[in-house]
Amino acid sequence: MGKLTMWRFIREQYQTIKPVQKVDLSGKTVVITGGNTGLGFEAAKHFATMNPTRLIIACRSLEKGNVALAQLSKDTGYTNAEAWSLDLNSFASVREFADRFERERGRLDVLVENAGIMGKSSYEKTADGYTPVSQTNNISPSLHTLLLLPYIIETAEKHHTIPRIVFVSSDVHFMSGMADGESERFANQPNMIDALSSVDYHNQVPEQMRYFDSKLLSVFFVRALQAHLPNSPSIVVNVVNPGYCYSGFRKGFSGFMAFFDYLMERFLALSTEEGGRQLVYAAVGGAGEEGKLKGGYVSFGEVIEPSDFSMSEKGLKLEEKYWTQLLNILKGADPRVKSTIERYLQN
Repeated sequence: MGKLTMWRFIREQYQTIKPVQKVDLSGKTVVITGGNTGLGFEAAKHFATMNPTRLIIACRSLEKGNVALAQLSKDTGYTNAEAWSLDLNSFASVREFADRFERERGRLDVLVENAGIMGKSSYEKTADGYTPVSQTNNISPSLHTLLLLPYIIETAEKHHTIPRIVFVSSDVHFMSGMADGESERFANQPNMIDALSSVDYHNQVPEQMRYFDSKLLSVFFVRALQAHLPNSPSIVVNVVNPGYCYSGFRKGFSGFMAFFDYLMERFLALSTEEGGRQLVYAAVGGAGEEGKLKGGYVSFGEVIEPSDFSMSEKGLKLEEKYWTQLLNILKGADPRVKSTIERYLQN
């Protein structure tokens, strides 16, 4: 069963981490969001050593993206990486990214939706009407994926390959409060996505729990998208747990949480590079086992069960509800989503 115990967590963190999975990416295109720092940058460096024809690093700041490109070139010798602007706090920015990809009409073999945020203690909404955590971690990556899906499917059909879409989640999805915790009543409201961006949700659900909830929603989206894709051409959509790693991601912690996280990092954390290996495995590993990887929760090079709640009748109903409401939002965010759904997805 999909349970996260302290013993399992410690055992995973202390295991010998498998070497990075290597494949030949010649002729192929890889897109990774949040690829200028942290896990995304380490994964991008690994991809660079596999010689993709194009490696697109999507990030909010082009200045920081270009710094990352210089470092990547220095570390790997790879010079074909590109930095593209993408602010997941803005539907307009996601549309602009898709517009550029459409103009350039390239193939797309690997899409890694890695970018994410922990959130802020103060309540705020984006211009599109959602909290930054909800939009950055869930809504915009889903929009980004559906806008790029036609090129992924076209690549599979034209080149007879099996492209992959990877969402980065975490074992913290096991601790989501949507099962029977603080978040449950918000998830159960008729419009759950609006409820999860409400001031009441922000004020009544702790910051860390809101992040945990967002990682459960990533599991839901991946499974639902895979279930609605046709069997042919074959596309793998999965969600990956990178493990607990050294990261600046939690730099906003203060007080007891900051001290607790310091101890956790000192005694249990994987290196950021080791975490990056997990993203790479989900994106290119397991050749010949694509069927097993489809819709799978990938953790340390294996497909395992996600949380018991996500597999329960209640969790599956919540997944269906989330999927339906999310698609309605995405169709309103960009009319291309509606045509993509009608052309490529099954009911």
